[in-house]
Amino acid sequence: MKELVNNLKGDRVIWSFVALLALFSFMPVFSASSNLAYLNHGTGNTISYLLKHLAHIFIGFVIIYWVHKVPYHYYRGISKIALPIVWILLGYTMVKGTVIAGANASRWIQVPFIGITFQTSTLAAIVLLLFVARYLSKKREEEITFQTSLIELWVPVFITLIFILPSNFSTAALIFSMILMLTFVGKYPLKYLGFIIGAGIAALALFVLLAKAFPDSHLFSRVNTWESRIENFSTNKPGEDDYQIEKAKIAIASGGVYGLGPGKSIQKNFLPQSSSDFIYAIIVEEYGLVGGFGVLSMYLLLFFRFVIAAHKATTLFGKLLVVGLGFPMIFQAMINMAVAVELLPVTGQTLPLISSGGSSIWMTCIALGIILNVTKKEEEIAEEIKDKARRDSALKKLIDKQLEEEGKEENKEENVEENYSIKDNTGNPMNAVLNK
Repeated sequence: MKELVNNLKGDRVIWSFVALLALFSFMPVFSASSNLAYLNHGTGNTISYLLKHLAHIFIGFVIIYWVHKVPYHYYRGISKIALPIVWILLGYTMVKGTVIAGANASRWIQVPFIGITFQTSTLAAIVLLLFVARYLSKKREEEITFQTSLIELWVPVFITLIFILPSNFSTAALIFSMILMLTFVGKYPLKYLGFIIGAGIAALALFVLLAKAFPDSHLFSRVNTWESRIENFSTNKPGEDDYQIEKAKIAIASGGVYGLGPGKSIQKNFLPQSSSDFIYAIIVEEYGLVGGFGVLSMYLLLFFRFVIAAHKATTLFGKLLVVGLGFPMIFQAMINMAVAVELLPVTGQTLPLISSGGSSIWMTCIALGIILNVTKKEEEIAEEIKDKARRDSALKKLIDKQLEEEGKEENKEENVEENYSIKDNTGNPMNAVLNK
């Protein structure tokens, strides 16, 4: 165990916060999954959901470990190659992601032969932010013109967002906001950002108008849901989401200061998505305001650690990676908590590292692995370079030794062939045998 801890490189404080959030997640998920257990099995036994969450967290930490071993400058090239692959996956999701387990699953695809559902927009967000960070770091010494940046930067961004928007407006809006923030930090000209924001608003308005013109199209099936959520939030008009919000508010009010106690939540039996989208309400009900503020404080401390990591990064690309991958994680957590207390309309964003769900946890872990790689100290990087040089040297010696042994075998075969030749070079045909 000690050896494993010593192999963990990067910011130890970030490692600690991630581990604490992951460990804390087991109790809320174990408790809040009872609703799903009753619906799917009729028994209320949540052990299977706990084990499933354990597997997701374990795989997530394996992902963090392996990703944080890869030097972060490799992701420059990876982002450029991965973006077209992401477009293919998003297009496939739009066509094939229809209904899974009786629910609208146009955001997910099912991995063949494995049966795991995967939300492609989460992977797209990481790849797109890597792509933007790569572009900004590449152009840091050049004067950026609107025409070139429109083709090289914003066209790929809008293509990706167009794929995500029809099924997941909140994710598309979050990604676009984070890209604007990243370009601002990367010193993209402000005069061009105004045009980009205007183009984004115009594109959204055009999409809504097309939805009104073709209301029966599968592509625009979610537009009515967006409108009803915004209308229900801004007015007192009752809607489908009011039931979820009402139960979430009852759960938060029931928690009081210290909560009802672990596993003693009542609203988990009535609140849909209690283990994912509305898990924060269950946390407050069981652990009270103390638990609610504790979770909020953990995310805020993690945010401040990301700020410190971005400040300490030695390259512009590293700084942009920490900002582009770390800040969206925190903002997503804030959105999830704001929805639970009805500060924002229902969005469907999960609570990172706490909510149940495989793909959301794993994509968060990929982002954390990249951030931890950026936070490696110079001595850690030097040690890794030395280890790589030693491995290369050992491999070279092994290859040289193998080649030397093969050479000796070949010489031995040639000598044997020469010594035991029965070719008669004399007049006596028995001399070749007698001499041996």
